[in-house]
Amino acid sequence: MQLQKQPFNDRRQESPEHSVWWKKLSLAQKFSAGSLGKFGYELLFIRNENGRSIAVLSNNSGSVIITEDGEINGSPDIIIR
Repeated sequence: MQLQKQPFNDRRQESPEHSVWWKKLSLAQKFSAGSLGKFGYELLFIRNENGRSIAVLSNNSGSVIITEDGEINGSPDIIIR
């Protein structure tokens, strides 16, 4: 019996642009999130902190946040449950 290779399937079910959260991002956040997507980051959710939108993304190596201005913080002080 010969084993057949299974085709590689990407874990993501949908592209970030089709995420429910994607529509809620600012243009600057979309640009930054798109750049991070090339490194396997996925948009998890958006949190409101002090009246400002913070996008939370993660990949196998950790989490990042993106401010409304598109600034990426690779060492966020955030707890994801």
